[in-house]
Amino acid sequence: MQDMPTVFTTIDDIHYALNNLPAPDELRISDARARQATLTKPPGSLGKLEDIACFLAGWQTAGPRADNIEILIFAGNHGVVRHGISSFPAEVTQQMVANFEQGGGAINVLANAYGLSLTIIALDLDRPTGDITEAEAMSQGDFLDALNAGANAVDPKADLIVLGDMGIGNTTAAAAIAAAIFGGKGADWAGSGTGLDKAGVGHKGAVVDKAIKHHAAKLGNPLAIMQSLGGRELAAIAGATLRSRQFGIPVLLDGYIVTAAVAPLMRLSPDALDHCIAGHVSQEQGHKHLLAALGLQPLLDLDMRLGEGTGAAVAAMVVRGAVAIHRNMATFAEAQVSNVSF
Repeated sequence: MQDMPTVFTTIDDIHYALNNLPAPDELRISDARARQATLTKPPGSLGKLEDIACFLAGWQTAGPRADNIEILIFAGNHGVVRHGISSFPAEVTQQMVANFEQGGGAINVLANAYGLSLTIIALDLDRPTGDITEAEAMSQGDFLDALNAGANAVDPKADLIVLGDMGIGNTTAAAAIAAAIFGGKGADWAGSGTGLDKAGVGHKGAVVDKAIKHHAAKLGNPLAIMQSLGGRELAAIAGATLRSRQFGIPVLLDGYIVTAAVAPLMRLSPDALDHCIAGHVSQEQGHKHLLAALGLQPLLDLDMRLGEGTGAAVAAMVVRGAVAIHRNMATFAEAQVSNVSF
């Protein structure tokens, strides 16, 4: 957009962006569907692969394309970890970031195997967010800084952005955001995260309930919910999602944390996630409910719950396959195949 702000300086800038979102090009979508009808296959026989290609065409001026796929992983630390809501201590966030930087994470392996670009953005790991049971996660300044970190990480030349996360304690933040926006108890949204047992999950739900009660006055304001209950990596994911939309770049969402991070955007603008595809559904119990609440259909269900963008990275190969078929499959005329029977 010509008047797109380079920085979200105030909360009003976020609202302005959400009120001025570019829409997909319906003519390009129509053209893509027309091409699908000429390919050597019965109409609709490739199901969602056809839909994915046409979806991308609506956002990409020369699409559909899936050559330049950018994975952005945002990492943050959470003060709520002090309540024992994770099987791992907070320092594991920094240790895993170091592991990513050395190429040793699952997301590194997938990115290398699939030829995807990978960028790790660590956000003030030495300064955890506030304990959400008794304080705001972030000041407004910290929230805007994190949002801008996400926005500024988006390459305008990317064909597709894949979003992922790293942060011990962030499934608690995700559960708190989901409960604050869509209602219910902490037990409805809290899951095993890093491997908690039944008692641990119950305790985690109680911590979420305590956080919701403490911030009850903010529950009608989605951005205040993010600022008060979220984390820097979640705010950055929201910023990257919003900036991708401003650039007209489709986004593949990973699991529970990523989906919770973008929920406030859709709560403020019903079409805010029209450029997004849910890469997969996580084993985290709240993720399926959150996807349903947002009206998102996941591409894959592989019983994954690692995070790191891994589920969405695997889904990116489905997207790339859909594009390859759309662009390279022979038409009936090219193959000299009769389509009368179809």
